[in-house]
Amino acid sequence: MLKPDGTAPGDPAAAGNTGNAGSSLLRLVAIMDRLRRECPWDAKQTHESLAPHLLEETYEALAAIEENDRAALRDELGDVLLQVLFHARVAAERTDGTGFAIDDVADGIADKLVRRHPHVFGDVSVSGPDEVKRNWDQIKAAERAAARAAAGEEPGSVLDGVPMGQPALALAAQLQRRAFNAGAPADLADLAGVVSGVGADLFALVARARAAGVDPELELRQAARVFRDRVRSWERAG
Repeated sequence: MLKPDGTAPGDPAAAGNTGNAGSSLLRLVAIMDRLRRECPWDAKQTHESLAPHLLEETYEALAAIEENDRAALRDELGDVLLQVLFHARVAAERTDGTGFAIDDVADGIADKLVRRHPHVFGDVSVSGPDEVKRNWDQIKAAERAAARAAAGEEPGSVLDGVPMGQPALALAAQLQRRAFNAGAPADLADLAGVVSGVGADLFALVARARAAGVDPELELRQAARVFRDRVRSWERAG
């Protein structure tokens, strides 16, 4: 006999939270496993085919935050979570020795959080959030150096791992943040005469935003939303 939610007893799709934090994640894992086996569309997906969805869902979650829509944010975070789980499920099927499962993903981030919060899980004392951030960056840099040494590689750059495919404003901000946190001289950001005048001015604006403690990508998005609303008001008034 089917249950009121349309599922059979024991079906992993059956709704219901036991009240324990994380219990619904187990249900989601079971549903994803079944979809991967039984749904033709889900079964044929790859990391590459899913990549656009990961980006799209992330932007939709950001939009919900910007619009202060808490109900939408819950839904959009679910879509982001689905992408994480989907990629892990695809990876679990690999047989070339590079596979991993959702538990590996969770264990990896859990271990990282413990390592990078020694003031919580160790005996380190901090004066406030700024020192927490400095410690995080130092621990992260040490981890990278240790990984390179273990692999027999030459010391890398502080900019290693910065995704160059991200939006240009966010890219400039991350490059500057990484460089200056590592002690790079401020005049490296002066690109006047090296790139176009507009490019140099934009890069300098990113430096100004960093000095002011604001995120240039988010600031420009806010300006864009205000402009959007003004245009719509102008359209309605016409």
